[in-house]
Amino acid sequence: MAPPASPPATPSGLAELRKRIDAVDREVLELLRKRMQIVAEVAQFKRKEQVDIRDYERERQILDARRARAIELGLDPEPIESIYRQIMVSSRDYQASLGAASYEEVEQKRVAIIGGAGEMGGVLTRMFRDLGHHVEVADVATALTPEKAAAEADVVVISVPILATEGVIKRLGPLVRRDALLLDVTSVKAAPLATMLASTEASVVGTHPMFGPGVHSLQGQRVVVCAGRGEAWHAWLVENLQARGLVVTEASADEHDRAMALVQVLTHFQTQVLGLALARAGLPLAASRRFTSPAYLMELYVAARHFAQAPELYGPIEMLNPQTGHVVGTFCAAASELSEILASRDQARFEAMFREVRAFFGDFTIEATEQSSFLIDRLVERSMG
Repeated sequence: MAPPASPPATPSGLAELRKRIDAVDREVLELLRKRMQIVAEVAQFKRKEQVDIRDYERERQILDARRARAIELGLDPEPIESIYRQIMVSSRDYQASLGAASYEEVEQKRVAIIGGAGEMGGVLTRMFRDLGHHVEVADVATALTPEKAAAEADVVVISVPILATEGVIKRLGPLVRRDALLLDVTSVKAAPLATMLASTEASVVGTHPMFGPGVHSLQGQRVVVCAGRGEAWHAWLVENLQARGLVVTEASADEHDRAMALVQVLTHFQTQVLGLALARAGLPLAASRRFTSPAYLMELYVAARHFAQAPELYGPIEMLNPQTGHVVGTFCAAASELSEILASRDQARFEAMFREVRAFFGDFTIEATEQSSFLIDRLVERSMG
């Protein structure tokens, strides 16, 4: 077998130009290092003066100014804006890591994460510690028992699998102090919230982090908060979540579950239908990828990412939502109707369907086109690397 051919030699003129580019890149990195040093001073100031990490107006000013300067310099403003958005994400994360969200005058609470050895429990542990609170982890294999943790903590967070949540609440709820807070982080809210209210005299809040443990940053991530009992603890929790850079959406438990029927159940269901259809279509994945478009590749990534995760997570999310039957039935009816249109080759009905859905989305189609074009550009850029 012949040895692999050596790569062609780089022409000396090109090599010299690349050296000059490398030198400029080193200067850019040094300037970024200096920028992060100033960011550290900003974090110290924000912590002392109790200023939130994220300032949307300031970010918009930076992006507008950098775009304008890029145009003056003859540069394309779109990639420049993208670069600065990433710089600002890094800046916010760095500020959080330096404790900018933990105000100097914070009243430290004793927080117990029940199920803290899990991935989501780990995220919650880091979040409350970043905020300056004393956090204890209690799980099946920890020296600290859930019972002892629940009885002693100011804040008790239930972060266990969905199917175990109500049982854990019933066991630990009676142990939580009356002046403490009991909260959960499950993806369904009506039943767990009702169980907490019935199981303890403590303050109660239901929450649903709308992100998984694999997120790179909490900044800008959304948490749904459902009021239960105790206005003071409710306000404390919202303030802490917002201080960490999270976006809080307030809703009733029933409103949350109705929304999650679309946001989670319908979305997961259609992804699962796509994955199952692809697996049974008779064409190997590699064969279809030879002809892939950016849109198809994006769908593949979403589906493959979904099936790479745990079925014991997704099953309960879909099976326990009280609105699952309705949204799944609506999906199947829509699929059946569209199948009939395609089988009959009825272009007029097809166009009528398009008009109906386009009217539903309204002006959101403009934002969707812009944002999806950006995602497709980034996807093509990364997949070609």
